[in-house]
Amino acid sequence: MTALDRHQLAAARLWATSRQPYLATALCSVQVAARPGIGTVAVDPKWRLYVDPEVAATLDAQELGRIVTHLVSHLLRGHAKRAPSPPAHWLLTADCEVNDDLHATGLLPEAAPDHPDDLDLPTGRTAEWYGANLGSRVPFRRAWLDCGSGADGCRRPWDGDGGLSERECRLLCKTVAYQTCHHAGRYPGTVPGGWLRWAEQVLRPQVDWRQVLRAEIRRAIASVAGAVDYTCRKPSRRAEAAPDFVLPALHRPQPEVVVVCDTSGSMHEGLLARALAEIGGLLTAQGRGRQLRVLAVDTHVHAASRVTSARQVALAGGGGTDMGAGIAAATVLKPRADIVVVLTDGYTPWPDRPPPARVVVGVLQPDGHPHPAWMPPDWARTVVIGPA
Repeated sequence: MTALDRHQLAAARLWATSRQPYLATALCSVQVAARPGIGTVAVDPKWRLYVDPEVAATLDAQELGRIVTHLVSHLLRGHAKRAPSPPAHWLLTADCEVNDDLHATGLLPEAAPDHPDDLDLPTGRTAEWYGANLGSRVPFRRAWLDCGSGADGCRRPWDGDGGLSERECRLLCKTVAYQTCHHAGRYPGTVPGGWLRWAEQVLRPQVDWRQVLRAEIRRAIASVAGAVDYTCRKPSRRAEAAPDFVLPALHRPQPEVVVVCDTSGSMHEGLLARALAEIGGLLTAQGRGRQLRVLAVDTHVHAASRVTSARQVALAGGGGTDMGAGIAAATVLKPRADIVVVLTDGYTPWPDRPPPARVVVGVLQPDGHPHPAWMPPDWARTVVIGPA
């Protein structure tokens, strides 16, 4: 049985570090373990690197360095946590996300050469975007390398115990992100755009989208509820001063809120569950005993109901997507809707003109970055709802 050559692995790390010095901390942080007979080089989410000695013996130091960099890229991008369930074609699309940057620095491994060009898709996009835009293309993964559970979150038989804690993983990612931005500042043009965008996203202060969404809805409700008007339905406090006249009284209307929930085919179970969570939050914000009208919409309204609990919502649909149809249906309801809250993944056309109601759109996106072509129009208040 071939023993693992630690000197070869050290030479591979050194070569990869010389090509991408801003990833040096990450390359040196993976904990190496020999796993004879697994037929691959792989990682798990806790930053452990499993190497089959016989496979490593067939590789030179440069190719092994390319493979280790490729695997570390999966860990830094958090592909294990981002992977859908089941992770169909995820390894292909995750490879496309990292390989365009590795190709730019000459670190694309021969063991995992999958590239967006293989799918006739543009570079610089996320794995989720590539998965959503495969279309009718027949995915063909050219890689023999099984990147391991660190790439798709599915535990492998060779995964062991130990490794870094979740807190240590987050700290390591932030450290590498800082070093990436620092290197890009000192040596402009040496860091691929994908790595720089990743680093800036990791270091950027994160805003709780739930607070933003609540603030937008509170603002809309306050605007409607604050529009006081005169009514003769109740007596005025000054009626005794003029008994011969019917004096109107001021009243503050309770705003009518209608939720348009996207139930098209692109809304998988995870997004629908998050939409139901947001509906539950809206019910809580409205107060005890208040009902909420919810429309389940794909290209037309499938179900309309008044609910007091998110469990009462009927999520029917599953076809194409047109949230404009849902907004149009919400604005003709009786009593008239004052506020329309749209919960969607964003892959929908929008009306050209604003409806006669305030519209708040919650765009559900796993990576928190919706495609610009699908962003709601300017007349809607938009909140991007990223990972929970």
